[in-house]
Amino acid sequence: MKNKLLNGLQRFSRAMFIPVLILPIAGILIAIGNLFTNPGLLELFPAMDHPALTGFGTILSNALVSILNNLGLVFGVGIAVGLADKKRAEAGFNALLAYLVFIYAMNTFLELNGLLVDPEALQGTGQVMVLGVQILDMGVFLGILLGILTASVHNRFADIEFDNAFQIYGGSRFVFIVLIPVIVLFAILSSYIWPAIQAWINSLGGFINQSGNFGLFIYGMLERLLIPTGLHHLVYTPFLYTSLGGVQEVGGQVFEGARNIYYAEMADPAVQVLSNSVIWDARGISKMFGLIGACLAMYQTAKPENKRKAKAILIPAVFTSFIAGVTEPIEFSFMFIAPLLFVLHSILSGLSMVALNLLNVRAIGPNGFIDFLLYNVPLGIEKTRWPLYLLVGIFFFALYYGVFRLAITKFDLKTIGREASSEETRLYSKQDYEEKRRSQGEEIPKGEATPADQALGLAPTIVAALGGDENIQTITNCYSRLRLTVANPEIVNQEILKNETGASGVMINDENVQVVYGLQVNKIRKAVDEYLGRESNE
Repeated sequence: MKNKLLNGLQRFSRAMFIPVLILPIAGILIAIGNLFTNPGLLELFPAMDHPALTGFGTILSNALVSILNNLGLVFGVGIAVGLADKKRAEAGFNALLAYLVFIYAMNTFLELNGLLVDPEALQGTGQVMVLGVQILDMGVFLGILLGILTASVHNRFADIEFDNAFQIYGGSRFVFIVLIPVIVLFAILSSYIWPAIQAWINSLGGFINQSGNFGLFIYGMLERLLIPTGLHHLVYTPFLYTSLGGVQEVGGQVFEGARNIYYAEMADPAVQVLSNSVIWDARGISKMFGLIGACLAMYQTAKPENKRKAKAILIPAVFTSFIAGVTEPIEFSFMFIAPLLFVLHSILSGLSMVALNLLNVRAIGPNGFIDFLLYNVPLGIEKTRWPLYLLVGIFFFALYYGVFRLAITKFDLKTIGREASSEETRLYSKQDYEEKRRSQGEEIPKGEATPADQALGLAPTIVAALGGDENIQTITNCYSRLRLTVANPEIVNQEILKNETGASGVMINDENVQVVYGLQVNKIRKAVDEYLGRESNE
């Protein structure tokens, strides 16, 4: 039962990536729109104060804020696509239909029972307008539940076909036929059940917020500690996109979740100071500064004969963490060989969020320095206090360096450059890969192999290490990991994946396998799909 539950959570976590990874793009575009309408920048650069430019910025920001207003629909379609075993496009389409059926069914039921409140005074009533339809305010949870429900029905009935005149009702059409009564019943039951659930969620959010810095510390620590399981997304996502991360009225509209509130406040020039809720998205200190200090400590404690190699390994990982916020190549370099360091890293990550909160810093940088610049600098110092963010980052750079160096030397931890064999913990580069292929007799002229060529060349080795075509059941990927389900996890060769394909980490939990490749993972997944002759599961 434990494995079944964990497997389900792993699968749900993978599915969450489809909607979650698109939202930062919306945020960046809102930030770009804000550049054209920011009063401070217009004063500094008067040439920007042109109706065409300010109009473009306003349209861009308002257009992207619409995504935040319809997160239920975004998550419903995305999760249905992510959880579908096959015919994913049809699953997504049925999720869209299910969402429309649900909101009109609930609205009609509430109206028939006299439960609708005055639409001109919705705030605080637990009801909200969704796509112009008044229903109970289920927020992003509605999309999550409908996505799961749609995918479950889709996976059960998508292959059912009929003969003769009834054949047009088979497949995805039959899924929709089954969904209609299920969704209508779900809408009716939700009308009775959801108010109690919402009250519990609000009380939980209140408890977490009242717990202050201690709750923030636990949140920040757990968000890192759960990385080996791949379930850390389930920790931060509710705080970023639901009422657990706060509720705030911005420009006459109510937004839930730290990131949604931040984006909305960022797009509204009338907002003078960002709200406290944004602190739940302040995960960038350890990514942009802390782990760089950790890498410096690992480099300086490496054996003298291995320092050159350690530098070649760590510098690309540091760059990726600082610029793009992808930390797993660094974290997996010490996660399993020195778990004490990973626990210390998690504690320090939690403390960094507490430090920002104590200093009333409202800047964010969840995906690295580029995000940090786009999100915070245009808003000005008063609104975000971003210079303090950098000072806190420098402090945690030094703190990480000191703590990691002390732990490595005191306990003789076998981090990069200190291991007994130089092949035990490595982060592979393009040059490593090309040299290895040349050593095996392949002709690869220097500088001519493209990233796609490299990934395609690795595919046979990856497939073999995973037990072959017949052992690989599903293949997906997230931001940095190849995520698979396999028939027999015992035949997966972790050493080959690490030493011959450049994986910086491999995690096996029952039939779920996660292989960490960093930013090139998307190319690797496509190459494996192509090598196996399978249709891409994007």
